[in-house]
Amino acid sequence: MSRQREKQGGVPPAATYTIIGGALALLLCCALAAIAWNGLRGPLAPLAQQADNTVGFRNATLTLAYSPEKGQMLQILVDQFNRQNLRTADGQAMQVKLVEMNPEDMVSAALEDPTFQALTPDSMLWLDQLDRQWALRQQVEAGQIAPRRVGEATRYAVSPIVIAAWETVARDLGWPQPVGWNTIQKRAADDASFKWNHASTGHASGLLATLAEFYAGAGKTRGLTADDATAQTTLDYVRNIERTVKYYGEGELTVIERAQKEGRSFLDAFVVQEQLVVRFNRDQRGEKLVALYPTEGTLWADHPLALLELPSLSANQRRTYQALREFLLNADSQKLVLSYGYRPADLSIALDSADSPLTVTNGVDPKQPQTTLQMPPAAVVEVVQNVWYYTKRLTNVFLVVDTSGSMRGDKLDAAKTALGAFLAQIKGSQERVGLVEFSGQVNNVIELEELGRTRDTLDSAIAALNANGDTALLDGVRTAYQRLQERGDKERINAIVAMTDGRENASSVSLNTLVREIQRGNQTGVPVVIFCIAYGSDADYDTLRAVADASGGQVREGTEQTIRELYKLLSSYF
Repeated sequence: MSRQREKQGGVPPAATYTIIGGALALLLCCALAAIAWNGLRGPLAPLAQQADNTVGFRNATLTLAYSPEKGQMLQILVDQFNRQNLRTADGQAMQVKLVEMNPEDMVSAALEDPTFQALTPDSMLWLDQLDRQWALRQQVEAGQIAPRRVGEATRYAVSPIVIAAWETVARDLGWPQPVGWNTIQKRAADDASFKWNHASTGHASGLLATLAEFYAGAGKTRGLTADDATAQTTLDYVRNIERTVKYYGEGELTVIERAQKEGRSFLDAFVVQEQLVVRFNRDQRGEKLVALYPTEGTLWADHPLALLELPSLSANQRRTYQALREFLLNADSQKLVLSYGYRPADLSIALDSADSPLTVTNGVDPKQPQTTLQMPPAAVVEVVQNVWYYTKRLTNVFLVVDTSGSMRGDKLDAAKTALGAFLAQIKGSQERVGLVEFSGQVNNVIELEELGRTRDTLDSAIAALNANGDTALLDGVRTAYQRLQERGDKERINAIVAMTDGRENASSVSLNTLVREIQRGNQTGVPVVIFCIAYGSDADYDTLRAVADASGGQVREGTEQTIRELYKLLSSYF
């Protein structure tokens, strides 16, 4: 048989086996090569997904997170940039998308897996904090330099931090002669009706103002050290100023908007960027604000644009960032920056030109500030943030919580989570927090006590809340208010955070009576500010607004989805 095949030109069995074996080996090699190739690129994926990855590799769309106060200006600049229809070398359209975000949230997001590739907070100090926290997360050997999360960065707009005061207030303080932190402190200490504030140190304006206070306390304008910041004389100086703050807050944009809405009755003075004074006076027909540049010196909000060094960053996105950076620094963009009341990064642009908004009419002086403070290193900034809790004005705050029947289920669960977030945000152990629970009556009261002693008790009480019965909102607020008046503590911020999802229907006190009690008590006793949360669409907004207005407080609307962030935000007031 074998010979016959040989004669017929057939393939001998040994050769057949060799060919088959070779083919199998070739197939095996191809399979291994494919596995290796996909392994390098990631898990095996459908063809469609691989196609998407290719598109992502060439992606030229840059998402930019920005701080809220410059949203209007930045939107115009980005629209102008996008209308240029620029393309990368491989033909991809360069586009920039914007996402609004508070700088502190930008830092938290950038430490994880952010949805943005670039950011422009209100101050370079956030980038320093981001890099510092990122470096702490990296495992590097001794002598190795940790990788940076922040790549290229540049400044395209700056604005000094000022104390904004109504013009009549400013003149009472001595303006147009120089006014400093000492003047503000003395006025607030001598006049109990004088109201001023700065944002908490979770916001750039609040942190920069606090750094300026520490510089003033240390008697320096440059080179603030950790030792300076923790010196007893410095702490005493800062504490003396901070004890006159009415309350802290969530950010300067909110403050300026409330000043526009509520006018002269809101605050006498507050800390903001200079550009917001310009913005206010352009839109305001009544009494204007005046920017006071502290004689001890001031720091600047320097609005950096920065690229994040992300593994997913494409070369085209990097090129889009570079093009945006060049666009923001060109002459026309810089003139637009000035037209919005910022000082441009391009120093060749005159601040006192005919079309400059930096004028006395708009409440600012382009020749100020005379003294600029040096930004301390990130490590010193962190020390100041930590020791500020020992100098800030302390708080007595009651949480007044609706546990009526309408709160059953997911709504109460979300409220419990939100209350827990509120407590977690208050870091100081000396802050006093109490709890008043109400349904058809006032059911349970946990008296004011320092959090260092009762944090666990409050957490347990919140976890045990149950919903049932009617809504005695006014009795709940009155209970907390009377306790704060009985305590009569003028050294601390006295506040109530009241929340309800329904309508008042069971209290023994009427709304008019309670409003009169609050107005009278705030004039003759200790000032108590009441923040109200209208939780859901059925909440009695009008009643809550009447209660809040009587105290100089405010009303916010919340849902099951937003209530946690709302409580967290209100905690920044304390």
